[in-house]
Amino acid sequence: MTLNPNKDLKKYYSIQEVAQMYDVNESLLRFWETKFPQLKPRRAARDIRQYTQEDIKLVGAIHNLVKRRGMHLEAAREVLRKNKEGAYRNSEALDMLRSLRSQLVELRSSLGAE
Repeated sequence: MTLNPNKDLKKYYSIQEVAQMYDVNESLLRFWETKFPQLKPRRAARDIRQYTQEDIKLVGAIHNLVKRRGMHLEAAREVLRKNKEGAYRNSEALDMLRSLRSQLVELRSSLGAE
C-alpha cells in the first residue's frame, strides 16, 4: 500500500486516490459504503465522492479488519461500533510498521546485502 506521506496537505481525495492508497478497486469502496454506515464520503457535483482524512482513516480501519485480518463484514462493523478509535490506532500502527519495513528493505538493498 502506498500512502501519501503528505496526505494532510489535501482536504478531499477522490475515490480513485483512496483505492490506490489501499490497493483495492473503487467498486470495493462503493460496496463498503453500503455495508458500513459510518463511511459516507461527501458528494460533489455529478455525484463524485470526496473522501476526507476521517473517511480515509475509516477506510484504513475497514481494510485492516476485513482484508488483513480476514473478518466478516458484520464482525468488522461490530468492532468499529464498539471500539472505533482502537481500530484506527491498530490500522495506523500497522501502516507505520509496513512503511518502516519497506524502508529497511530498501536500505538493506542499497547496502548490497541480500
